[in-house]
Amino acid sequence: MNWLGIFVMMGICSQVAAFTASKFSASSKSMIFRWTKVSGATSYKIEVKLSGTQDIIAFASFGPNTVMGSVNSLSPNKLYQFTITALNDQTALDVTSVETLTAPEMMDPIVTVKSKDSRTLIAGFRLKPGALNYIIRVQNTNGFYREDSVPTTPAEIKYLTPYTDYSLSIMAVNTGGRSQPSLPVTVKTVLPPPQFSATSSPSNDSITVSWDPVAHAVQYTLSIYKLGSDNSLLHNTSNTNMTISGLDAGSLYIIRGFAWDVEGRKGEGSLYINQTTRPPTPSIVSVSMVMNNTVAGLSVSWELDANVYGSIQYHVMSDQNLTCNSTSSSCTLSPVGCGEVHTIQITASNEAGPSYPSIPEVFITYPCPPESLAVVESSEGNCTLTWDTVPHAESYSAFIKRGDGGEEICNTTWNNCSYSCMCGNTYLMSVFAFNEAGSSPQGDVLNYTTLPCCPEDVSVSVVSTDTLEITWTASRGAQLYETRAVDSSEVIICNDTSPVCALSDLSCDSSYSVVVTPCSEFSGCNRACKAHTKDTAPCMPMNLMLNPKNSSCVSVSWTANNRAANYTVTASGDDGVRNCITSGKSCDITDLPCGSTYEFRVIATSAAGQSLPSFSESLETEPCCPLSLTVDQVTQAMTNVSWSHAKGAHTFITSLTSLRGHARCHTQDSHCLMGCITCETNYTVTMEAFSHSGRSSNCTYEGFSSSPCCPSGVRLYQMAGNSLRVYWRSGGSSHSYITEMVGSSNNYTCTASPGHNSCDVANLQCGEYSLVVAPLTPEGSKAPFCPQRMYSVICSGSNIGTVVYRGKRSVD
Repeated sequence: MNWLGIFVMMGICSQVAAFTASKFSASSKSMIFRWTKVSGATSYKIEVKLSGTQDIIAFASFGPNTVMGSVNSLSPNKLYQFTITALNDQTALDVTSVETLTAPEMMDPIVTVKSKDSRTLIAGFRLKPGALNYIIRVQNTNGFYREDSVPTTPAEIKYLTPYTDYSLSIMAVNTGGRSQPSLPVTVKTVLPPPQFSATSSPSNDSITVSWDPVAHAVQYTLSIYKLGSDNSLLHNTSNTNMTISGLDAGSLYIIRGFAWDVEGRKGEGSLYINQTTRPPTPSIVSVSMVMNNTVAGLSVSWELDANVYGSIQYHVMSDQNLTCNSTSSSCTLSPVGCGEVHTIQITASNEAGPSYPSIPEVFITYPCPPESLAVVESSEGNCTLTWDTVPHAESYSAFIKRGDGGEEICNTTWNNCSYSCMCGNTYLMSVFAFNEAGSSPQGDVLNYTTLPCCPEDVSVSVVSTDTLEITWTASRGAQLYETRAVDSSEVIICNDTSPVCALSDLSCDSSYSVVVTPCSEFSGCNRACKAHTKDTAPCMPMNLMLNPKNSSCVSVSWTANNRAANYTVTASGDDGVRNCITSGKSCDITDLPCGSTYEFRVIATSAAGQSLPSFSESLETEPCCPLSLTVDQVTQAMTNVSWSHAKGAHTFITSLTSLRGHARCHTQDSHCLMGCITCETNYTVTMEAFSHSGRSSNCTYEGFSSSPCCPSGVRLYQMAGNSLRVYWRSGGSSHSYITEMVGSSNNYTCTASPGHNSCDVANLQCGEYSLVVAPLTPEGSKAPFCPQRMYSVICSGSNIGTVVYRGKRSVD
């Protein structure tokens, strides 16, 4: 394909897109259009005609690369037809047209501007023919820019900043566009309204208003007027708070304020606020006493002010912590008591707060009835009624009614009255107090019974070591009897309704003062009754101690703090009872046999009776020694000792004593096996017999001699002629020794005289032999405990060749 073909095809493709134009913007004397670019166009031309005419009144040409152009020198508010042509040199490639109005003629400057409030201006301007609406351009020095569309004059410009300079210009708008802006006018918005932050009524004739500072304000004006009044009062201040005085109490006031700037312009007015002044102080207060059923109260009334505004709450308060509230002219403080002094004040309150309290009103109630009624029986047949004094009472009347119907009245200015009375009788008593207000209410009635009469025929007797029994005849008026026993260190009391009492756990060996006191739950106890004296039995001996003097005599001692008493000591054993009597604190019990157990106790006796026996102490006499004791030697170093029964003996220590040492055994049996016996030694035989309590007896018996010592170092030596010599070490013994060789078929014996330590056995035959070398006792018997030695005698031919030692064993 050649280049020409390419350009033709591109031209065909470019003609597919439509050529369009549109109005971009318009003013009263010019119009700006925008069009699409046409391929191959070398220029663009705009021709202008008045709508409905054929005359071209203006045109403009533009280069091939321009897609936006303007036409000037038009007339305002005219309907024009605009033809835009794309040209290739002088050839028209494409044409489009647009019919539109020019904008209205430029507006005159805004005529009037005034503030509606601190954020709104009202602008007045002259209307322009052909204008459909208007645009007000708003600017300030801080770069704020805004255009508001308004339909007509006057127009509100809202949402501005208070106390700010603005430049205002206006444009007329039709379907063709907007006119040129008018010359600007400069205007400043006014100050914003004060924002009241608090209002109050500090007193009943004043109101305090405070607000936050308003920027750029140099002065504030407050307007206040009373509801129902036509007069408005203005108050100026440079502060941000103001107290307005001289107002009417209990009235509603309407308040509004505004600020002034430095140019003297009045700012936007605040919203109206309402504030009520505090109510006037209640006056002409009166107080009286009233009764509601049985409850007393104070009726308080006062005068109402008919000119106050709104609802008034009245608060009545007494300094006795009584209050009442009312919306009328009275209320009752309740309950009140007798003898009270009330200082009463009234405060009126509304939504603004309380008024000043009224002048205090003092009121005193009637006196209280006397309390703490009590009777003192000053002497037999004479009683005194007493009571507590009552505040604000000037006199008293006591009413005393006896059980038989008689009555006494006692009038006095004191707090007591005396009257005659008898023991064991009942009286009802009451007292009234009086003052100028009248009589007190009925107080407590004292039901008093005089002290009961003392009992007669009192008898005190000792019934046991620590108990006294007291009996008497019943007395008039007594409901309970208190029996009191007193000695130098303690008081024992027994209460009972019967005319008999046992006083136990008394101190021994004491002299008691016993008084029977009659008592009544109403009147108490008659402490004036006679005392009776009685001694108790002696004290039990204590710390009984037994001190054996010898095997058959025991010294008995004890401790006792009795004033005068004899003591009997008793020793009870399995063979009978033994006694001793003394006025001291020890005595001896004699002739006690061995091996016996006795129980000892002591009893004290006096004119008042017999004490409890002391705690017992047991004593064992020394145990008896066994009548016989036998020592049998079991081995060369061990013996078996046995003995007969010993009365009272529980354990035994048997000893064999010698210069070479001793042997000892400790046992509960009647025999013991004793080791460590030295041979050929004479021993002394002794025994200690012990009772259960550890008492002991020393027993001595006939001596014991151990068997002679067995030799040591036994050796066999071959001799000529089938003989053997038996050799040993005898340790210098004076005993004779016998040597026995026992074989299966032959036995050989030889004896050595005292002082020799060998003997020969002749004609010994071969075989197995047991060899024993033992000393002979003085009686000639062989010591039975020496060991056997085993030998083998081996022959060589007819002679002894070798003797072999096979070991040693004990004698069977």
